[in-house]
Amino acid sequence: MEQRGDGGSGSRTNAQQTKKVRRTMGHTVQVAVATLNQWAMDFQGNLERILLSINIAAANGATYRTGPELEVSGYSCEDHFHEPDTYLHCWEAVVELVQAPITQGMLIDVGMPVQHRNVAYNCRVAFYNGRIVLIRPKMIMCDDGNYRETRWFSPWTKERQTEDYQLPRFVALSLGQETVPIGDAVIATLDTCLGYEICEELWNPRSKHIDMSLAGVEIIVNGSGSYMQLRKAHITTDLIRNASYKAGGAYLFSNLRGCDGQRVYFNGCSAVALNGAIIARGRQFALSEVDVTVASFDLQDIRAYRGALRSRSSLAASAPNYPRIQLQLELASSDRDHPGTPASSPLGEWVYHRPEEEIALGPACWLWDYLRRSGQGGFFLPLSGGVDSSSTAIIVYSMCRLVVEAIEQGDRQVRDDCRKILADPEYLPTSASELCGRLLFTCYMGTENSSRETRDRAATLAG
Repeated sequence: MEQRGDGGSGSRTNAQQTKKVRRTMGHTVQVAVATLNQWAMDFQGNLERILLSINIAAANGATYRTGPELEVSGYSCEDHFHEPDTYLHCWEAVVELVQAPITQGMLIDVGMPVQHRNVAYNCRVAFYNGRIVLIRPKMIMCDDGNYRETRWFSPWTKERQTEDYQLPRFVALSLGQETVPIGDAVIATLDTCLGYEICEELWNPRSKHIDMSLAGVEIIVNGSGSYMQLRKAHITTDLIRNASYKAGGAYLFSNLRGCDGQRVYFNGCSAVALNGAIIARGRQFALSEVDVTVASFDLQDIRAYRGALRSRSSLAASAPNYPRIQLQLELASSDRDHPGTPASSPLGEWVYHRPEEEIALGPACWLWDYLRRSGQGGFFLPLSGGVDSSSTAIIVYSMCRLVVEAIEQGDRQVRDDCRKILADPEYLPTSASELCGRLLFTCYMGTENSSRETRDRAATLAG
């Protein structure tokens, strides 16, 4: 007997199934951006901090986690990026990440160097459920300020093209996967589409998020290694906010924190923006090694926002496509699994540190990282009674204040580092002044031209 498709029982069954799917599908995506204090060439420590950030993301119900630039190796490896062992150890860490039970069921990407056909690239490596799904190389290098990226990496120049990357043999055997796409592509899930910028690509006049958004990418992700400069937080925040305002969609910005061996200090400020508003942000200055910022947003808000921008829709209708990596995954949680998951509301005005606060906090955080990683027991400061030495002493005191605050808030890593530096396994500081007295050593470096007043000022400061 022929079954009719215009009102028969089969048609009713299909309609019922469609309604059931619609009831269980959600639109709210929970994402996590990690701020990590990584060390150059500390592959095991970096791996542990990445795993901790994934644990925190999972505990908060995130279905997607991203992290900062070159988080697996550390950003400041410099000429170690010319050494094959650096790439080997990065892949060893990735195998552990991909196979870790905590990473299953979550879309994750990490930053690391990758060599493809004897060319070194600065990449994002995305994986899901035990399989690497995409390697996205950085397309615009940074060579100004303290950056010298083209000394170690080349830009990916093949726009909207991918190639097969042959995984290292031990990786292929461990994961049961021979190749993975590498290149300028995006990841399409069952409910949305995600694409990447890497650090400088946000600052560049031809930012990639515009083209990706016109091609239907709703979530733009940026893993960054942006270091501290006075008032730079203003610029970064405006760029993130404006990217999501002009293009529509969600913009996820994840940044490094700390001093990983160079003169620069990476200052965090990880954030999530949606349609021109910041909906979540991380701290700018802190001593914690792992901070995870979680945000939720409704995919329908992105679509409604973009649909109202008629000039954008006209451009998008003729925009060229990106290669899409298809994943059988819903980033949005279903109403059944997480009923009533609220979307994050726009934050109020971003409260920036004053320049004086940035000067006190940024160098203080850098000094703490330098001290705990150098293996030394404190600082020695020659005092002249002048502005230079006095300012340095005040910054050391600011560092001590941050250390005491972190310990009082329960940061065990800071507590353990403090005890290790002072070789006292039971030590707990009672105040910033007391800790400064144990970490800062001074002497008076006067000359025949120094006055008694100068000596008195140095003595007062030392006291």
